[in-house]
Amino acid sequence: MRLIALLLLSFCAVFAAGAQDYPSRPVKIVVPYAPGGVTDIASRIIGVKLSEIWKQQVVIENRPGGGGVVGTQVVAKATPDGYTLLAATVSEFAITQHFYTKFPLDPIKDFTPIVLVSDTPLMFAAHVSAPFNTVAEMLAYAKKQPDGLAFASPGNGTLNHLTGERFAMETKVKMLHIPYKGGAPAGAALASGEVPVGVVAASSALPHIKSGRVKAIAVTMSKRIPLNLQWPTVAESGVPGFEASNWVALVAPTGTPRDIVVKVNADANHVLRLPDVRERFAGVGAEAVGSTPEELAAKIRSDSERYGKIAKQLKIKLD
Repeated sequence: MRLIALLLLSFCAVFAAGAQDYPSRPVKIVVPYAPGGVTDIASRIIGVKLSEIWKQQVVIENRPGGGGVVGTQVVAKATPDGYTLLAATVSEFAITQHFYTKFPLDPIKDFTPIVLVSDTPLMFAAHVSAPFNTVAEMLAYAKKQPDGLAFASPGNGTLNHLTGERFAMETKVKMLHIPYKGGAPAGAALASGEVPVGVVAASSALPHIKSGRVKAIAVTMSKRIPLNLQWPTVAESGVPGFEASNWVALVAPTGTPRDIVVKVNADANHVLRLPDVRERFAGVGAEAVGSTPEELAAKIRSDSERYGKIAKQLKIKLD
């Protein structure tokens, strides 16, 4: 018994030392979308600062595909030692599973929440050549399209996809979903005129709006956003109560030591309070947030319940 007790004490001492020394090598944040989108931008902003604090490199690895599922699966199967984290979004953690009869992940069981990083409004944007400038004009145009109004999104089952389908349901118009492998590819397709409309994060649309190739139609927030107060909301444009925003969070595989989760949470919250970090997020139309692991877990559960009800109403299956 004394030998067992000594072994247990030794193990605890090694574990505590390991958590205290974390990180002792580079940390990888997997982004389940292509570079340039809202998830990628948020990860790089916080990754740079965490690297400075930890004196270790934070590597951003983009693993797009399956509406965020491919990269998410990679992290679910990773060793739970704190050295592989996931940049999670509302799409993979609260929406996508409701579009499938069989889904390869359980976001609640397979992951440990760490911290809510940012929140970014979505927007309806159009190619500059589109013959409409307002929500009302877009609806009138959509009703004249036999196959429906095509709209781009970062992928099947994403919040953007759900938002476009919900918009079509509530306004009683037909829309045709065109999925891409992330917000940046969707924004690029919109800017090139490949699709007339995009349901994209403000950060994905902004560069193309500035270049004059894309125009803003409306944002999906309850009030106008500081990024551009001239952009109307969908709600004030004739669709009352319409609101959607895309959050990004850091999570780890289930089984990651609690001490490491607490350390990453504390350091990430410190970073998210820095004025220059908040300014960088605001510059792309996002808000730096921060949270406890428990607050993030509660948000994942409540959002999953809310969006699950909407997905059920839409009766969309992607099997």
